[in-house]
Amino acid sequence: MPTPFSIPLLATSLVLLTAPHAATAQRAEPRDPATDAFELIKEAPSPVFVDATATHVPAAPSLHSTDSVFVDVNGDGHRDVVVSVEHGVNRLYLNDGSGKLRYVPDAFGRTMRDNEHVRTADFNGDGHTDMVFISESDEVHQLFLGDGKGGFTEASERLPAGSQGNGLAVGDVDGDGLPDIFIGSTGETGHGADAPVQASRSLLFLGDARRPGYFIDASATHLPQGDAQTEGVALADIDGDGDLDAVLASPAHPNRLLINDGRGRFNDQSHRLELKVPMETREVHVADVTGDGRPDILFFNITSNNAAWDKDPQTRLLVNDGKGRFRDETAERLPAHTFSSWAGTVVDFNHDGHPDLLVGAIQVPGFVPLQLRAWQNDGSGHFSDVTLAVVPGITVGRSWSMGQGDLDGDGRPDVLIGGWGTQARLLLTGGR
Repeated sequence: MPTPFSIPLLATSLVLLTAPHAATAQRAEPRDPATDAFELIKEAPSPVFVDATATHVPAAPSLHSTDSVFVDVNGDGHRDVVVSVEHGVNRLYLNDGSGKLRYVPDAFGRTMRDNEHVRTADFNGDGHTDMVFISESDEVHQLFLGDGKGGFTEASERLPAGSQGNGLAVGDVDGDGLPDIFIGSTGETGHGADAPVQASRSLLFLGDARRPGYFIDASATHLPQGDAQTEGVALADIDGDGDLDAVLASPAHPNRLLINDGRGRFNDQSHRLELKVPMETREVHVADVTGDGRPDILFFNITSNNAAWDKDPQTRLLVNDGKGRFRDETAERLPAHTFSSWAGTVVDFNHDGHPDLLVGAIQVPGFVPLQLRAWQNDGSGHFSDVTLAVVPGITVGRSWSMGQGDLDGDGRPDVLIGGWGTQARLLLTGGR
């Protein structure tokens, strides 16, 4: 039989033997449950896209990533990704050249704002890329000047006005060679269908030729006045005269077309748009989808902002008739749907030379994340739903605005799909 002292002695021996290992474990790096102790089995790719989110995008499953741009911020020849974040701090992800993104904290400060969109340009003419962000509820728009090495300095005081910003576009509207900023604004003051809505105005900031990187507020002199209520802005040469016109998407009023006189002064020519039904439009894109060399207009719509069923959320296509007007040819050209789409993007995903569409999908009421849709263009502006063949099945979320560009160096556009409260997802071009 063992002596009465044998068990305590054994316990003491175990403590002495295991103590050094316990200390080592305490010094070890914490193990990430998202990647620890299993082999990642890759999602089966489509012939077009590979969902590279798990391996290439820092995990942030509840981030409100509302928009993104792809641009080389540090001069290494690889496009990086800048993301606007609603109720958060905007983010910079540096690209290692293969499309794998690394989060850089505090690149755009530490102050959380209600950011809606981001655009990029060289605003101060120093050869480095700069960023402009717009915010909604706190009405503070932000300007960050890049140093070409991945660093940014805030210069938001150079933006001459604030608003409940919801739409953003950048381009040279007055022909002086400097990038200008067009901001669409809303006047939301509450929640629910009966909430009061204040009047809002769009903002036009012209680059100051005497002080590059500074701006002049030309909103009162260069834009039509009145209640704007604008969620999306697209700048494009609509009438073929060589300057940038503006198409405005509205959540509350009929969408608008503003024609530029060449000097940045815009006239309302909305009568040129055939608007068959009331729409709550959240984003607008301009592209020649019919292949006739003329710009057409796409409106991405919701039924309501996650309330009851209200307006028809069907994405709508207005085709340029060559005479300065745009006919609604949605019924014969686009797949019918009842999901809401806060955003989409125009991208030639099958590389046949014709612009196709990726369309965000959310079920409303309920705000339920759905599968991203892919609509393929036959070359004449008629689209078919090819989602099952093009989009990996894991790509489900509350899809918001999408950035695109070549991240992995294969010469083909990749897409980052923003997610409102769901993981932003990265689609890299696949095997063909």
